[in-house]
Amino acid sequence: MGAFLDKPKTEKHSAHGEGNGLRYGLSSMQGWRVEMEDAHTAVVGLPHGLTDWSFFAVYDGHAGSRVANYCSGHLLEHILSGGGVKDGIRSGFLNIDEYMRSFTDLRQGLDRSGSTAVCVLLSPTHLYFINCGDSRAVLSRDSKVGFSTQDHKPCNPREKERIQNAGGSVMIQRVNGSLAVSRALGDYDYKCVDGKGPTEQLVSPEPEVCVLERAAEGDEFVVLACDGIWDVMSNEELCEFVRSRLLVCDDLEKVCNSVVDTCLHKGSRDNMSVVLVCLPGAPKISEEAVKKEEELDKYLETRVEELLGNCGEAGVPDLVSVLRSIATENIPNLPPGGGLASK
Repeated sequence: MGAFLDKPKTEKHSAHGEGNGLRYGLSSMQGWRVEMEDAHTAVVGLPHGLTDWSFFAVYDGHAGSRVANYCSGHLLEHILSGGGVKDGIRSGFLNIDEYMRSFTDLRQGLDRSGSTAVCVLLSPTHLYFINCGDSRAVLSRDSKVGFSTQDHKPCNPREKERIQNAGGSVMIQRVNGSLAVSRALGDYDYKCVDGKGPTEQLVSPEPEVCVLERAAEGDEFVVLACDGIWDVMSNEELCEFVRSRLLVCDDLEKVCNSVVDTCLHKGSRDNMSVVLVCLPGAPKISEEAVKKEEELDKYLETRVEELLGNCGEAGVPDLVSVLRSIATENIPNLPPGGGLASK
């Protein structure tokens, strides 16, 4: 379930890149957790003649970072060594899961870590959304959520049936009262039921794959994120927030940093990682939006100064008290989905 620090680690790892007609940014923060267990992959231009394909992924590790870190460096090669696209994805997940089982520390139980994986594989014509666990991907299409992956939770009827058929139970919404996800890579303590195949175990490494045709004008962006993001923002809120930031900032690293900071201020207690992939139809800078953003920043700055100046004999209030006071006001043009927490 994870342990927490006395104060969050707010340093970020961020990066960006472009190619194949897309741009991407990413950001991750350890936050309140004692360890950073997230990892990610971003590759524009794949090997084996797939130079016009790209691959992005977020991995949310638990009980350690071993599995997440290995997958970030090697899952793609396992996928590409398979047959057709969908078959290659499925066999890639099953093969890397079986391969990691041979690692001495994992085999001997010295390391009991596991990891979710949420990925998007982009060809010139299709989007392949790949999910194993409770990290999530969303596609913004025509200014709304056009698609989202489904979390693999033990309470899901199909997942619960598999768990029970393997001799397990779902208690307090967890596998055997312990693990909060029903599909993951690693987690070999939950994959040792005799007579059951790899996809029939208490925890399955099998990914769910959804294929969408790309819409050249309608497709705006894809967001991949771990549950540290989704715990405090809904699909709609995050898409609205990202869209609003793209209207005032074309630096995708900064946009991703803003997502992570906002989620921290909204109360996320987990590691946080987000990858943003902007497609050709992504929103462009709007002069009107930039002007409104500048007006908002000036208004907030003025209100903070007023509240600090009106403290009188009560003494100077701390920033938290000032922000709480401002939060009760009706402030126009706050970023949708982010609100005051994003400022």
